Amino acid sequence: MLVAASTDCYPEIPLPEVFEKLLDLEYSAVEIAVREDGQLKPSDVVADVERCVGLCRDTHRLEITGYDVRIDATGDEFYEQFTACCRLAKATKVASITVPSAVHGTPFNEEVEHLRRLVAIATLESACVSIRSELGRLSEDPDTVVVLCDNVKGLGVTLDPSHYIAGPHAHRGFEKLDKYTYNVHLRDSDKDHLQTRVGQGTVDYGKIISGLEKVNYDRALVVNLNRLPEIDHDAEMRKLRLLLESLL
Repeated sequence: MLVAASTDCYPEIPLPEVFEKLLDLEYSAVEIAVREDGQLKPSDVVADVERCVGLCRDTHRLEITGYDVRIDATGDEFYEQFTACCRLAKATKVASITVPSAVHGTPFNEEVEHLRRLVAIATLESACVSIRSELGRLSEDPDTVVVLCDNVKGLGVTLDPSHYIAGPHAHRGFEKLDKYTYNVHLRDSDKDHLQTRVGQGTVDYGKIISGLEKVNYDRALVVNLNRLPEIDHDAEMRKLRLLLESLL
């Protein structure tokens, strides 16, 4: 395993500056967010893949562990943008692509067919698709994630324990997801707050890492912190990196 950080930790600055910031904080790897309201937009990728490849390759020695993709487009345009993101991943020698699952109320069979199509597209570009643990979506329930992964061959989960600790399904546990995990997002949380200061929540990083080791997980642990009011964000980023590295 290796410790990485998401570019979502610094959404307010351009991508090249995020890379510099993470290097200053002594990170060695990065996960790049691709979203329409972010530094790298899916519409930009589909419009000019080569330019986006050049931007993502210039990471100042940071290893890219994956792309966290959120596409607002619908219909054929959605799949066109997703295909372009998969080509970006292949060109930058990245295998992991994270996507959101459907919102609550989406028919299960419809979501299965959608995810099967995404996996098929990604497979052609040598990439793997995982759905992000996320409150308000089908993936907020660990049991539903298991059923989706069992029904969509090749689908995995980007495990974000915070959404199970602070969410309505906290009592169920999420250890059952270890064998389906392709990627991991981490912060500290408690039952009332999706994010707390590092060290003030209840996330048991050691237990999470131990469970992943049992299924031979050897990919990234991605620090994914939002800014908290009146808290030194850089210090929190550094603190969680050091904590995770001490457990590996």
